[in-house]
Amino acid sequence: MISEATRAPSAPLPAATLARFDREVAKYPPDQKQSAVMACLAIVQQELGFVSLDSEHAIAEHLGMAPIAVHEVTTFYNMYNQQPVGKYKLNVCTNLPCQLRDGQHALHHLEKKLGIHMGETTADGLFTLQQSECLGACADSPVMLVNDRTMCSFMSDDKLDQLIDGLKKAEA
Repeated sequence: MISEATRAPSAPLPAATLARFDREVAKYPPDQKQSAVMACLAIVQQELGFVSLDSEHAIAEHLGMAPIAVHEVTTFYNMYNQQPVGKYKLNVCTNLPCQLRDGQHALHHLEKKLGIHMGETTADGLFTLQQSECLGACADSPVMLVNDRTMCSFMSDDKLDQLIDGLKKAEA
């Protein structure tokens, strides 16, 4: 997999995307433009929905970094999708403190309710279910993060059902 991260991009990124990169790069001293790597990854994900290996290579070239350095950032953080995901990405914390307070149970409940396993996307493309190492809210567990933005705490089976049903209803 790492060797794929060094391959050349099949198509260059649009000029508008590169201009957005440049606005981020301008926030740093000229010799520290690699500091914009996370912002550039976020831009690509916002525009494409995920960060492909080709996009990583284009970012590396634009910032003067080794492609593997960009790949390391992409794979370290849960917020960067490395493949297409559903409209609603559900990250359930399964770190030990959350597991002790039903984090694993919440993940299994969602798997059953959605009919998918962790790491999969529902057939209708609405939900992708993922686990997170730590969301930093152990006292509120079980916790989950929806679309890398909305923290949901104390997620009992009833609250999980309400969340999923509400999101489905919003799509109808």
